[in-house]
Amino acid sequence: MRFAIVLLLVLALACAASSLITQNQTYAWYSQRYSERTAALIMALRLDDAFHSPWFIAITAILCLNLLLCNLLRLPQLIRRTKAETDPQNALRLPGDVSAQGVSDAEGVFQRLRMPKPTPCRTEDGRDALFAARHPVGLWGAWVCHLGILLLILGFGLGQMTQRQYTVYGVPGQIRRVGDTECFLTIDDFRVEKREDGSVAQYTTDITVEDAASAGSKGGSASISVNHPATLCGMKFYQNATGWAAQVDVYKDGAPIQQEVVCAGDYLSVKDKEGLVVLLNAFYPDYVMTPGVGPSTASDQLNNPAYLYSVYYQGQIVGMNALMAGEEVTIDAYTVTFSNPQSYTLIQVKVDRFTPLALVGGLVTLLGLLLALYIQPARLWAIRQEDGLWTLYGQSRKGGALFRERFNEAIEQRSASHASD
Repeated sequence: MRFAIVLLLVLALACAASSLITQNQTYAWYSQRYSERTAALIMALRLDDAFHSPWFIAITAILCLNLLLCNLLRLPQLIRRTKAETDPQNALRLPGDVSAQGVSDAEGVFQRLRMPKPTPCRTEDGRDALFAARHPVGLWGAWVCHLGILLLILGFGLGQMTQRQYTVYGVPGQIRRVGDTECFLTIDDFRVEKREDGSVAQYTTDITVEDAASAGSKGGSASISVNHPATLCGMKFYQNATGWAAQVDVYKDGAPIQQEVVCAGDYLSVKDKEGLVVLLNAFYPDYVMTPGVGPSTASDQLNNPAYLYSVYYQGQIVGMNALMAGEEVTIDAYTVTFSNPQSYTLIQVKVDRFTPLALVGGLVTLLGLLLALYIQPARLWAIRQEDGLWTLYGQSRKGGALFRERFNEAIEQRSASHASD
């Protein structure tokens, strides 16, 4: 167990250290933000993808093996202890943790201590005896807790190693494919709920997911909001963020040829002009140009909308500017306009097939803690003496002081009851 504690500490430190480093970035990204030496160290130690690295998997595997072997080695001993706890002959040979002599009503003491109905038995020398055991399952608390931790680590570890994540974004009415899966997500509606002071209270998206691999059958519909995800087609959908989108219209010689809704940061490729790309860099609902600072927005209200765009042709930038509402940009025979600004929703999609295992592990751990902390095994036995009175013995493997206090109270109450009679 000491080795397991050391492994748990190492694993916790590894998780904490890895959470401080942005995962799944390139060497250039790390070297730009840190230094080339630090970036090389991050890449060499696989800290850029820590939860999939060989050293993290090795620590997790060793810890799981350690917990498994600890539980297996302790299992026979625990079974023997449980059997001994409920064996009358084993108890009758013990002095007990607490005792009382000259008790006339032994069964009354059993009742006051809320013990099961005592079982009649005999001592080795032939005297009458009574025996009862309560909550022997409490002996299994630590074992069950360790089993739960094992399942929890396995569920988390396997989930991190096999988890897939996708990002889906768009405006109501659009249909998006979920990564490389055969599932398609339809954005039915997107709402931004605001408080009286104008601050955002909640983002909510209504979605419908269909699995094309099941002959286009409907996977289901749900409403997702921040901190209220939904599970459809075996995937979990989270409301992650929002941003601005705009309608982009392309004209050639004055005739409309293309119309698409483009989210900020996304682009439109002109269909009949290969290599011509229009990028919507950003949208400013209340545009302000500050000298020395650049473009910004004074509020989130559509008071002075502006569209920051870039135009590329065959990979080379040919134009960049901020376009106000009603203005247009012309590239040779093509004219591009931006209009109808609207909010888009960004949804995070996670596929983790080991989440149920982690959930079971958490529940088993809670059960183990409940058994260890709140379920107190105890046993009580009484031996009839030659004068017809009983000598009572009691034992509790957990909470012995509390059990002794209750035992003495039960003896005093039965004595006072008989005295009044």
